Order: sequence, then structure tokens, then C-alpha cells
Amino acid sequence: MKSGAEPRASLFVRGGALFDRIDYRPIETPEEKDQLYLMRYRAYTHGGLIPLSGSERYSDSYDDAPNAWTFGIYVDGELYSSIRIHVLTSEQRMSCTTDLFGDVLHPRLDQGEVFVDPARFVADPDKAQRFPELPYLTVRLGYLACEYFNADTGLALVRPAHQSFYRRVFLNETIAEPRPFPNALASVALMASDFRAVRERVLARFPIMRSSAFERRMLFERAVGPKPKPVDAYASRRVLSAAASGQVAAGTEPLETVAALPRSAKF
Repeated sequence: MKSGAEPRASLFVRGGALFDRIDYRPIETPEEKDQLYLMRYRAYTHGGLIPLSGSERYSDSYDDAPNAWTFGIYVDGELYSSIRIHVLTSEQRMSCTTDLFGDVLHPRLDQGEVFVDPARFVADPDKAQRFPELPYLTVRLGYLACEYFNADTGLALVRPAHQSFYRRVFLNETIAEPRPFPNALASVALMASDFRAVRERVLARFPIMRSSAFERRMLFERAVGPKPKPVDAYASRRVLSAAASGQVAAGTEPLETVAALPRSAKF
């Protein structure tokens, strides 16, 4: 479920200097979580997705899932948006998506498929309009997770009105029709894309989705939890061979990266 974050219609994303203003930070401390839950509440009530509540906060049981990474996207040091990334494997399946569309996903997980499942994509309703690139910079984290974990498939829970964005950016297709989302005044469809099949096309159209191995490690590496799926040996040899001959494989050019603080990945 998303709110206050989808763009109207733009394929243009400013480059270079834009990244100097952006930090991706894991949401970990009680203060960070409280700020995030307040932003979620404000965004969801602004969009008419949840009823008013006295706590003025919104969280769920999946926030603490062992296979979830919750990030804040900070612009000039201020929290602007957030997304939660679940990595779904045959061993770790906890997410709102598997609960809602288990009949579609569990058989594929049983076969060993790896999914990256972004959720809780939300933006501050007052700040989002100041920064039209925010949706791209936010959903980019899901794309980087697909790369890091060598995912087979990228998923998206999407309200019908916003499916065109995911078709345009990630070449997603609808694989299950909309169902009512629990505890929300909305229905969502399940969309998906074959990551390896569409990767080069996405990178060619949206260079903002490129990343370095260093950036991906800074964001997703953990001592415990899901680990990257082994990369096909033949594909690895091909990349190494290209590097040795002075060629750069498509999609491997790193964004310019500066030294990152321990708890953030900064461009």
C-alpha cells in the first residue's frame, strides 16, 4: 500500500548533483520509528486509506520481521519518505504480501524462487510535492535489493490507480487482481517483474537505478538474516572477462559514491 508518493507522469529524473542531498538510513532507534510511524499516519489519513486514531501513529507486525529492512529517505537531513523491503525465500516468508497473496506466492517459494517485496512506500504529504524525483529515489531501494540478493522476481502491491507507474518504470505486470488490504480502506493488486529479464531495459531507461556493490552492501549486509542468492557461475565469468578486457558490463557502472556513515548510505 502506498500513499502520497507516486508521481503524476514524468520520465525525467535530474541527475548528478541531486544525490548530494539524499541519504538512505535504516530506521532503527525508537525516535526514528516514532517519526516514521507519525509520517505514515499523516500520509495514510491524508490519502483516505485509514481512519483517524488517537495515537496518530501507524505501524504493523511486519516492521520487526527478520527478513525486512525499513529505510528512511532523507533530503537535506529531513525525513521525506520511507519504504520497507522484504526478502522472501523458501525459509523466510513473512510479509503482508505473502499473507494476502499466499495462494500465488507460496507455490513459487516452494520451488526456491527469491522475491524482493517492497512495502509501506510512503511520503510526507507536505514535503513530497517539493521533490518530484522522490518516488524514483524511494522505489530505487527495491531495485537495489533485487540486485544485491540476486532476486528472481520483484513484487509490488499496488492500488489500481498507480499500476501504470510500475509498468512504466519496472516493466511490472499484474499477476493477481486487486484484493482488499487488511486494516485499510483500499484494495491492491499484485504486480511482478522477472528481474533478470527486464534489468538492462530498466537501467537503460532509468540510469538512476544503477548502483555500486559498495552501496548495496552498506544498505543490506547483515550478520544474520537473508543472504544473497548465489550468482550463476557462467554469468560471473562473463562479467569478470569483460572487466579484464577493459569493457564494462551494462548496468555495472557505479554511481559516484562518497564515504558513508555507519548507519547511512549517502550518494
